[in-house]
Amino acid sequence: MDVQETDMQTDRVFTIPNILSMARLVGVPLFLWLVLSPVFDGPNMDGWALLVLVFSGVSDYLDGKLARRWNQVSNLGRILDPAADRLYILSTLVGLTWRDILPWWVTALLLAREAMMAVTVLVLDRRGYAPPQVNYLGKAATLNLMYGFPLLLLSDGSGVIASLAAIFGWAFVGWGTALYWWAGVLYVVQVRRILKADATAD
Repeated sequence: MDVQETDMQTDRVFTIPNILSMARLVGVPLFLWLVLSPVFDGPNMDGWALLVLVFSGVSDYLDGKLARRWNQVSNLGRILDPAADRLYILSTLVGLTWRDILPWWVTALLLAREAMMAVTVLVLDRRGYAPPQVNYLGKAATLNLMYGFPLLLLSDGSGVIASLAAIFGWAFVGWGTALYWWAGVLYVVQVRRILKADATAD
């Protein structure tokens, strides 16, 4: 949930934006079950998997928008929203790579970025700092990936629609991966400044 520091925070749990984020979290295992069904000799349920991904993308946009409009920005929401984003990206990486729709090197690039972020968050936590807020660049990267992944899943077929889905899907995934790393580098720079200021204060 991409919000400014000046937004009023609340400790409420059951707000509409938080419920949307919770629903997205529930959708993670559902998506994996749907997309991996053919791998385990089950029926092809890519259509349903696509609907889950579409819901994730729409709800990801709505929860932040509604939180700001209805003054329902919450401390829990600041945790749930980025957690849901990362879990959806990870689950989609697992599903599409397992299906041989996504090359392993793209998965490796995105997982390496996640590992870098995990290390920076751990360093901050050990110094007693909360993670910095998600920036707009990171949100844009996530949205690009969330648009690209469903299109790549749709491209796993034949015909004009599959061909167009592949073109636009790879465009979104390419931009999303580049922006994802750019946002990660900026995040690391921000963390470094925080730690440097902390060392100077000591």
